[in-house]
Amino acid sequence: MPEFPDPAAHPRVRFVDSFAALVAAPWADGVNAYCWRRTLPGDFGEVVARLGQREGLTDLDADILRALPLSPAGRAAAEVLCSDLHLLQEQGLEPLLDCFDAYPRDEAAGAVATDVYSFHADRAPVPAATFLCTYFGAPSEGVDNAQVRRHVEIPETRAALRREFGGPEGPEFEAFLTEHCYDLHYAPLPEARPYSFGLGHLWRIAIAHPGCPVPPCVHRAPPTVPGQTRRLLLIS
Repeated sequence: MPEFPDPAAHPRVRFVDSFAALVAAPWADGVNAYCWRRTLPGDFGEVVARLGQREGLTDLDADILRALPLSPAGRAAAEVLCSDLHLLQEQGLEPLLDCFDAYPRDEAAGAVATDVYSFHADRAPVPAATFLCTYFGAPSEGVDNAQVRRHVEIPETRAALRREFGGPEGPEFEAFLTEHCYDLHYAPLPEARPYSFGLGHLWRIAIAHPGCPVPPCVHRAPPTVPGQTRRLLLIS
């Protein structure tokens, strides 16, 4: 699998060369993912190592990063992280910078798992987008909308969800699917070829919201592999 999607192979992905262009790029012509490709300076692995072996998820901010005892390479990486946080905060966003081993799994999953390891789309009640960047560890993955099918549209899965709901098809059943986010999760088709978001690249992806002119970008957290390094991820 290539590190970056080829725009010719993934017509919904476009690349930009600045943060300003990333923010301003329009949702049009079916494009639902923009990527600011970057080669970042610094040693992000050192930042992760200096945080120590903390269990669960560690939220980071500029104060924590600047207090770490780092080499010049580690300091350069920390300054990149602080800069990216600041860029998104200036847009009125509330980005999260996290270091973690793995996200929680949907242990109680029935017919459809709704954790972030499932291909899914994000949703908001107002126009919005998701920004994300993996600096260290396994990167996030995306897949073309034509290569997936919503779980709620697969007859046997829908029947299982209807049994879970305990009632017939209708507005109440549709509300049940939305309430539990079942309608946001997708099954890859046999020919699906997920692409990697890569390391150090800042992405802006479309989410489901009223009036969005393009389909939401379908993506997921990478599958957890035993013994893998922790991830350092920015998301907003």
